[in-house]
Amino acid sequence: MIRSIAVTHDSMLLQNEPLERLMKSDISWYWVDLNAPTAEETQLLEHGFHFHPLAIEDCLHLLQRPKLDHYDDVQFLVLHAINPKLLKAEEVNMFIGPNYIVTYHNSVLSEMDSAWSKLVNDKTMAEKNHLFVAYTIIDKLVDEYFPSVFSLEGQVADLEDEDERSKIDDVMNLVFEIRGKLLKLRRTIVPMRDLLYRIQYTEKIAGIQDYAVYFKDIYDHLLKLSEMIETNREITSDIRDGHMSMSSNRMNNIMKTLTVITTIFMPLTFIAGIYGMNFDNMPELSWKYGYFFVLGVMFGIGVGMYVWFRRKGWFS
Repeated sequence: MIRSIAVTHDSMLLQNEPLERLMKSDISWYWVDLNAPTAEETQLLEHGFHFHPLAIEDCLHLLQRPKLDHYDDVQFLVLHAINPKLLKAEEVNMFIGPNYIVTYHNSVLSEMDSAWSKLVNDKTMAEKNHLFVAYTIIDKLVDEYFPSVFSLEGQVADLEDEDERSKIDDVMNLVFEIRGKLLKLRRTIVPMRDLLYRIQYTEKIAGIQDYAVYFKDIYDHLLKLSEMIETNREITSDIRDGHMSMSSNRMNNIMKTLTVITTIFMPLTFIAGIYGMNFDNMPELSWKYGYFFVLGVMFGIGVGMYVWFRRKGWFS
């Protein structure tokens, strides 16, 4: 589907006009959105707008890293939206010309629909230009990053409140799952942050300084998001290390207990081994009270060693 917004020099807002109409001299600026276009509609990038072949290739071969490329008087941006369910990046391509914006995306995006509705219903659009359209689109894309980041931040907070007796395996699985999701978001947010920094200070886009404060606002949002991502990654690292230390401590306590028990039974096993030998000349074997005496000695050794280890703090 192709949709368009245009503003004439006499401040008239036009919608969904043919491309030939948008090229007329009375058009102040326009935005053409190729929204999940067909193969035929995609041909407009080459035959209608005559964009650079490398830029068109980037549109057709997903998924590119967020970036800004310069082609004569046309600036090409690769932007990322985020699927809130899968946390998967979805590419949005933007061409910024002298008096127009052309966007291309293979799937229907709520962010683009929201930007469209905002611009159509803005009564002051005649006073704006195509760079304000670019700002609005990028702003809507970035705004939709926040719910995903806040959701993961809430999950991290829940992990911090987990009872220490919770199953370590379950907690560790959640930690690694959250870290994986944070990594997915980081792969989009950090490059988008760097891209907005470039946009603010580029000299290739004419008139961009008039909207510098707008793009700086988006950049600040991306800074906040990237800091939240890094903070939560550090928290999950601490939780992971804490649970691993707890698991290791529990294992050490178990091994210490088993070692103490084994140590107690070592002399008892030694005594039992001696009197388990089948030699004929063992005087104690014919003693009437030998059995009870050996049991008493073994019991005394066991109790004595237990008391001694207890005083040493081996059972604490």
